[in-house]
Amino acid sequence: MGFWCKRLLAGLFTVALFGGSAVIADDVYQESNAFLEEAFKGKVPTPEVLWLTEEHRDAASRILNHPPHMLRVRYWRQDARTAWILEEIGKERPITVGVVLHNGAIENVSILIYRESIGWEVRHRFFTKQFEQAELNERLMLTNSIDGIVGATLSVRAVTGVARLAAYFHGQVVSGS
Repeated sequence: MGFWCKRLLAGLFTVALFGGSAVIADDVYQESNAFLEEAFKGKVPTPEVLWLTEEHRDAASRILNHPPHMLRVRYWRQDARTAWILEEIGKERPITVGVVLHNGAIENVSILIYRESIGWEVRHRFFTKQFEQAELNERLMLTNSIDGIVGATLSVRAVTGVARLAAYFHGQVVSGS
């Protein structure tokens, strides 16, 4: 086997070894069903759909700093409690986040699936507990200050954006009833 053929095979092996590992790097921390069971204490309501109007899309664009990629959002509601499962890109890949709100305040933020190679610290309780009792103010900002994590800036922004978006959507569906 010639020199270039060996180098090509070595390169292909390296890509297969390391490139393939990124494909299976999804870390599932909690299944969606388990998140919903926890949020509603075992009595998960039927999912509902919020169709995004132009007003919703404008607000979502301000919150996320880019236009939303969805036309509708599925959520679960029981009286003044809602649960949302939303995704936002961290650096390169989506982070799946579950957010529970009650009477306009965030009760829980959970990282359900993390797909990035760095920044996974956002899944820990020391980070997610900062969102508890936060509400959305008139400027579409959370009332709690959220501390970042060194090396996880884009993941922190993504999770914070999802929490803000869920709080906005919550206000839309609860006040609209």
